[in-house]
Amino acid sequence: MIVNPILPGFNPDPSICRVGEDYYIATSTFEWYPGVQIHHSRDLVNWRLVKRPLDRASQLDMRGNPDSCGIWAPCLSYADGLFWLVYTDVKRYDGNFKDTHNYIVTAPSIEGPWSDPVYVNSSGFDPSLFHDDDGRKWFLNMVWNHRSSSVGGSPKHPAFAGILLQVYDAEAGKLVGPVKNVFKGSPHGLVEGPHLFKRNGWYYMTVAEGGTGYGHAVTMARSRQIDGPYELHPDMHLFTSKDAPEAPLQRAGHGQIVETPDGAVYHTHLCSRPLPGTRRSPLGRETAIQKCVWKEDGWLYPESGSPVPEMRVPAPLDVEPASPQDVEHLFDGTDLPDEFQWLRTPYPERIFSFTGSALRLYGRESVGSWFEQALVARRQEHHRYRAETEVIFEPVTFQQAAGLTAYYNRHKFHFLAVTWHETAGRSLTILSCPGEWPDGRLSFPLAEPVPLSGDGPVGLAMEVKGTNLQFFYRPEGGDWQPVGPVLDASMISDEGGRGEHGSFTGAFVGMLCFDTSGSALPADFTRFAYIPDVG
Repeated sequence: MIVNPILPGFNPDPSICRVGEDYYIATSTFEWYPGVQIHHSRDLVNWRLVKRPLDRASQLDMRGNPDSCGIWAPCLSYADGLFWLVYTDVKRYDGNFKDTHNYIVTAPSIEGPWSDPVYVNSSGFDPSLFHDDDGRKWFLNMVWNHRSSSVGGSPKHPAFAGILLQVYDAEAGKLVGPVKNVFKGSPHGLVEGPHLFKRNGWYYMTVAEGGTGYGHAVTMARSRQIDGPYELHPDMHLFTSKDAPEAPLQRAGHGQIVETPDGAVYHTHLCSRPLPGTRRSPLGRETAIQKCVWKEDGWLYPESGSPVPEMRVPAPLDVEPASPQDVEHLFDGTDLPDEFQWLRTPYPERIFSFTGSALRLYGRESVGSWFEQALVARRQEHHRYRAETEVIFEPVTFQQAAGLTAYYNRHKFHFLAVTWHETAGRSLTILSCPGEWPDGRLSFPLAEPVPLSGDGPVGLAMEVKGTNLQFFYRPEGGDWQPVGPVLDASMISDEGGRGEHGSFTGAFVGMLCFDTSGSALPADFTRFAYIPDVG
C-alpha cells in the first residue's frame, strides 16, 4: 500500500511527471532556498529528494520577498528530450497586488544542468505547460484581478479571475498569439493551479479551488477544444475534505494526474494533518496521492468512490513503505546535507561555511529578516520529535545570539539561544514570537537568563509533542536539563497567527545565528540530530 502523505512536511502543490519507469514530483518551496523540491520514485510508495534546481543567483534571488512569497506552484513536465519546469516567483503578498513573475527552465536530466530562466509573463500565478500531441505547447496560469477587496489572509473570489491559455513558442522563448480566459472555475470559486491532461480527444483540466485552507478542493472540467468551453465534472470536485472535518487528511486540493506504464491512474494532491483537536497544521501542506479510475461516462473518479482522500491507497507494485529513521549529522564534510535549506539569498557563502568539524553560521541580520538571515533548517515531518545540536559561540553583546529554533516565519518561532547578558555574562535566553501578527512583537519566556560557565560547547535540544514544545540544554560535561516553560508548538503552523489563508509553508527546525551589531560573529554547530516519534 501507499501510505499518505508520501512527502511528509512542507511539500505543497505537487506536480507529478512520469518518464518511463521513473516518477518525479515537484513541489513549492516559497521563500526557502534553493527553489523547488523534486522527489523521485519508481513505485509511488517511497520517494527520495533528488534535486532543487533553482540554486544560483542567475535563476533566483528572493532577498526582500515577504514571508510566504517566492516560489509558488511549479509544474514539471517532460517533452522533446528535456525536462521543463515552470514556476512563479511572487514578490508581494499583502494588499491588492501580488507581483507574480512566471519563468521556464529546462534540463536534459533531473540532475541538470538546469538552464537560466526564460521569463514568460506576470499576469497571475500557478503556471503550467502542456505539450499537445500536435507539437504545440500551451501555457496556462490563473489571472489575478487586483480590482477587488482581496488581501493577504482574506481571499475574495473576484481576484481569482480565471485560467488564461496561450501558445508558448519554445524556439522564440515567448508567448505568441491570442490569450484567452478559458475557465472561470466552479461556483466554489478561487480557481487556481491548472493542469491539463488529454485522453480520447478530450482535454481534462484539473484546478485547485476554495482557497488553500479547509475548503480546498480539486475540481475537474473537460472540453473537446483546448480553449473551451469546459464543462464541469458531474461531482464537481475530484477530491476535497471540506465536508469531512474528521478525516485525517484535510485541506485536500491542487494536484495532477499521472498514468503508470500499465495504464493505472493516480492523482496527487496537497493535504495537511492538523494536530488532534485543533485546526492547526505545523507540518504544513504535504503531498499525498490517490488512485483513480476512468468510468464509462469518460470522467475520472476516485477509486474509493469518495472525494475524501484516503490515508492508504493501493500501490502499483508490492513494496513496503520505509519507516521513519533517526538522522544525525556531524558536519565533517563540505556539503550541506540534502534535507537542509536556508532563506531567500542566492549567496549562501555569506551566511554559512564548513570548518571541517562544524557548520559555521555567520551572524547577519535579525531573526525574521527578509534579506540576509543565517538560518539553516530542515522540515518538521512528525507531530512528535526531538532535535539536538551543539554550538560553540562566544558572544560579547546582547545583540549576538546563536542556537536552536522551531521556525515558521518572522511572526511564528521559538528560539533557544546562547547570548550575552550584562550581569549573567554568557548565558541562555529564549526569544519567542507566538503568532504576533502583524507587528512581530517578541516575548522572552525565561524570567532570568541562565548563566553558562566557561566558553565551551553547549548542547541545545527541543522536544515537540503535539501542541507542546520543551527546550533543553546541556553544559559541557553535564546532563540534559529542561530550560524555560512549555511553549505552544501549535502556533508554529499554517493557521497560527493570521489564520488559515495567511501563510503557506510549514514548521522548520534548525540552527540560527544573528548579530545585529554588524560584527558577523560566527557560531560553530558541530552536530545536528532529528529523532522522529519521540515517546
